[in-house]
Amino acid sequence: MAAQKKLQKGSAWEKYDLDGDGIVSDEELDMERRMIELEDLKSDMENEDKKQDAQRNMAWFALSGMLLYPFAVVIAVWFGLDKAASILGDMAAVYFVSVAAIVAAFYGKEAIAQKKNSSIQVKDNR
Repeated sequence: MAAQKKLQKGSAWEKYDLDGDGIVSDEELDMERRMIELEDLKSDMENEDKKQDAQRNMAWFALSGMLLYPFAVVIAVWFGLDKAASILGDMAAVYFVSVAAIVAAFYGKEAIAQKKNSSIQVKDNR
């Protein structure tokens, strides 16, 4: 068996020598690889959380708009902006269908994801 090579002081590989014996073993390299994979997984999970937060905010913003839209028509009438009230009334059908589609897509996606997660947990418990 060949003699193990020792690390030089200040070597680029020195950071992988976890036990400080001057030798980087396969186990130490494997541990570093697993740590990098865990960091990547954590980063992916954080990005997924941010994406879900953005989608949730979009759905709530759309719902708020649906609730406030009729008030815009009423306010336009109060200020004597009959043309604006007419235009808002004409746009209402398309607006409500579009916003309802956005909200339905969000909640549909959430229901599918929840169902998928619960089926994965059932398979894991078997």
